[in-house]
Amino acid sequence: MTDTAGKQLLHLVFGGELTSLESVDFKDLSKLDIVGIFPNYASAHMAWKAKAQSTVDNAQMRYFIVHLHRLLEPQNG
Repeated sequence: MTDTAGKQLLHLVFGGELTSLESVDFKDLSKLDIVGIFPNYASAHMAWKAKAQSTVDNAQMRYFIVHLHRLLEPQNG
């Protein structure tokens, strides 16, 4: 998947089951679901939304979007 319309702003979508609803600690790191790396926020959001909706029956399952471009180039934050 390429983004030819503009600058590539990489985003990571991942998730897993949390130990509790009050924390962001995962029950089992070996079972993290790495959905993928996406070239822009819009495509990452679509992937996040699909995964979040597919796991709606498990209240402790959470998915996140990480702005990799901010980690790779913090000065451009």
